Amino acid sequence: MPSIKSVDDIKSSLLRPSLTSHFYVEIPVPSEGANSDSFKQKLQENGVSWPTKDQDTINLLCSEAVLPGSSLATFEINNDRTGVTERHVHRRMFDDRIDLTFYVDAGNYLPIKFFETWIDFISGGATESDNALINKNYFYRMNYPDDYTADQGLKVIKFERDTYRSSSRGGYNRPTGSVLEYNFVRAFPLSISSMSVSYDASSLLKCTVSMSYIRYVVTMKKASESLPASTNPTQASDSMNKSASQKFLDPNINLNLNVPRLNVSNINFSDIGSSIPFSAGFE
Repeated sequence: MPSIKSVDDIKSSLLRPSLTSHFYVEIPVPSEGANSDSFKQKLQENGVSWPTKDQDTINLLCSEAVLPGSSLATFEINNDRTGVTERHVHRRMFDDRIDLTFYVDAGNYLPIKFFETWIDFISGGATESDNALINKNYFYRMNYPDDYTADQGLKVIKFERDTYRSSSRGGYNRPTGSVLEYNFVRAFPLSISSMSVSYDASSLLKCTVSMSYIRYVVTMKKASESLPASTNPTQASDSMNKSASQKFLDPNINLNLNVPRLNVSNINFSDIGSSIPFSAGFE
């Protein structure tokens, strides 16, 4: 029933909406199956370093994602009771795909190379040395699903701009917020959308990939345990502070800054600025 609300209640309830521009995506690779090593080797042959810096780069290049939805499938029961139609749930239905959009980096074209390699691997083009796509008698021989699906690892993490804000003033040493994590089961790329290029006014090149999955799991996690070490502001801040301390507070480091010495023995400071330039005292 209606009740009296204070200004603080309204601010905390209505004036802090969630924003769509704060999210993070983690892209996996197939981790099991007989050909998982073959896929990673194919990535290296195409110039993709995995799972080192290129994985972090692809994660950060994701500019658009979708928080998935689901529905309940029901069947109707008629005339069980006179004049009453009932619906009973018999299963939960998940969306069949999630669309991810990536900025394409100049020179390396990392998202395009990565997902083209994955789709090529699925269709068998990366496992047959004598069956190149360029051959006119090329044939398709699909890999087994366990070899090209990522059982876990595709994640969409939703957070807010103050999620990692420290409880003390300054720094990110003690994040106190929570994040919403969507973990997708048995994911693999289903399609890569066409990307148009033209001589018109330049714009950012984007690569949109549709990922198939069978279901997703939603969990609420603390901010300190939601992101990997390379992107977690808490651990990144600690690492940076430690590195800075070692670099600038080490007494054994010889810093030669080439600063000129000031000889003040023969300078009349009352004359500086009038007849004697200020730089006269430097050697």
